[in-house]
Amino acid sequence: MVLSSISPIIYITLGVILFIFVLLLITTYICYLLTFHVRTKDKTYKEEFPLPDFEDYIPFHNQLLEGMKYAKSLDSTDHYITSFDGLKLHAKYYKCNDNNIMEIMIHGYRGSAYRDLSNGIERAFAVGHNVLMVDQRASSTSEGNTITFGINERRDCLSWVNYVLKELNPDMKIILTGVSMGAATVMMASSMELPSNVIGVLADCGYTTPKEIIMKCTKDMKLPPKVFYPFIKLSAKIFGKFDLEEASPLESIKKTKLPVIFYHGKEDNFVPCYMSEKLYEECQSDKKLVIIDDCAHGLAYLVDKDKYIKELKEFFLKYEA
Repeated sequence: MVLSSISPIIYITLGVILFIFVLLLITTYICYLLTFHVRTKDKTYKEEFPLPDFEDYIPFHNQLLEGMKYAKSLDSTDHYITSFDGLKLHAKYYKCNDNNIMEIMIHGYRGSAYRDLSNGIERAFAVGHNVLMVDQRASSTSEGNTITFGINERRDCLSWVNYVLKELNPDMKIILTGVSMGAATVMMASSMELPSNVIGVLADCGYTTPKEIIMKCTKDMKLPPKVFYPFIKLSAKIFGKFDLEEASPLESIKKTKLPVIFYHGKEDNFVPCYMSEKLYEECQSDKKLVIIDDCAHGLAYLVDKDKYIKELKEFFLKYEA
């Protein structure tokens, strides 16, 4: 009699535990899809000239359009590497002149090189730099479906450095350039074992840590960050196969010996300007912080081209000689 009365309670308890487990697993998977996953069909744009439709970018559509048209008009060559985990990654090489200075340019979260970096070619050419414009993993024609907020992308960055020196020019001086998550990527790469050819870093509107920017964006979505971040971190581990807290721009910038120039828009509401200010404070190498007034996320060059180029020229002059 006792056994028969207990058995239903056990079954109900096990059923409740199983239900909670499945619910937590589904929540974790949804967090992965929303934060890290990129569907293959979302990696290519239907439009010839894809323009971001966020409100801050609309006044700059003409400049962004001209930048893409300019990039498309230039001669370029396609280049490919295989990542440490077997992905085929793509970049385009734009040659400015015969000098030995190149910027390896890295775009941001859910972006593409063509859409996000085309104006950067104009800027790089203005200071005499050649350009390798990289499509990050899970973007455009590069393989992969998981964005890792710079964790695995920093290893890809190192692979591109080695490729340039082996396949293009062993004497090339390289500046690692990134915007937004691309800035986080190059900052994290800056503390790795890089060849001496890498002479500096340009970090435009980068964040301090993946955790801090994810929690900030979760809060912006009117969701409790402290509740959801553990699920997001777990989803990276289970479904993305990476540790979201393995590295960060903030920890890397404390260790780097490379000169770093930071750019940030003062009115950046996506990656707040205080993040670059904090990174600048913690950086122990030669450094410069350039804040652009009346400027939103990723628009520093378009808002004030003259200041952007002037500061860049002055900062890297002694390293390019």
